[in-house]
Amino acid sequence: MTTHYPFWLGGVAASMAASFTHPLDLTKVRMQTIKPVPGAKPPTMFFVLRKSFVQQGFRGVYTGLSASLLRSMTYTLVRIGTYEEMKAQLSRNGKPSSAQLLTAATLAGGLGGIVGNPADILVVRMTSDVIKPQEQRFNYSNALTGLVSLSREESIKGMARGLGTNTVRAMLMNASQVGSYDLFKSALLHKTIPIINYELKDSLALHTLSSLLAGTFATTICSPADVLRTRVMTSASNDTVLHILQTSLQKEGPRFLFKGWTPAFTRLGPNTVLLFVFFEQLKKGWSALQLNS
Repeated sequence: MTTHYPFWLGGVAASMAASFTHPLDLTKVRMQTIKPVPGAKPPTMFFVLRKSFVQQGFRGVYTGLSASLLRSMTYTLVRIGTYEEMKAQLSRNGKPSSAQLLTAATLAGGLGGIVGNPADILVVRMTSDVIKPQEQRFNYSNALTGLVSLSREESIKGMARGLGTNTVRAMLMNASQVGSYDLFKSALLHKTIPIINYELKDSLALHTLSSLLAGTFATTICSPADVLRTRVMTSASNDTVLHILQTSLQKEGPRFLFKGWTPAFTRLGPNTVLLFVFFEQLKKGWSALQLNS
């Protein structure tokens, strides 16, 4: 008998992961929004993270954590929960194919991107506020007050800012992260690592390796959409995605699409590992709870 897991389980796992990796998310957003200085090298990930810590202390590198948790309990909860429901439905007719899993992950990601768009805006704005001029800052004290302010001052149009780019990114993210995790896990199960002669079983080692590969794959696939989404959401004007893309390409060249890849991977790699390790453990705990009840 297949265990049916709660829809919210992925959101809880994502919240747990975000509590550890939020400083890296903050660094990634700031690197993507820092304006390039002609003739100067772009700041490194470690420089941005160290500067944030020196200027604001430990609490500073956790600026916007409430928005990250809100995003986890909207965007990630929906994209993982919906994918798991779709996968369960597909499994009733036998083992789902790779194409079916990727399609389900893509659709679930799009739905998550729509639901979590306001929270994503808050994350980007709250983590990048400090590097902006005082008059351009949003000054949200936490995610809830930010959500109220966003809805009052910018209405539905403001809450849907960057929705197209964010939805595309969410679809790419879910397919390349959640979908590929299942594919990597299935492909590696019962394989033997030659150097140490270790057979990969359904264990922590398999979950960790599969999620690390999924995190690397997802970072590369999602980088262009991630950079554009960040710039759209932090733009003080109403520039379109196409205008921002054209302007950035002219000024910075195509490499800007992968700007912040290192901090993005440094954040997404551990975040993906923690997300799926926590998720797998929560599923095991839920199964044990159901057996004992």
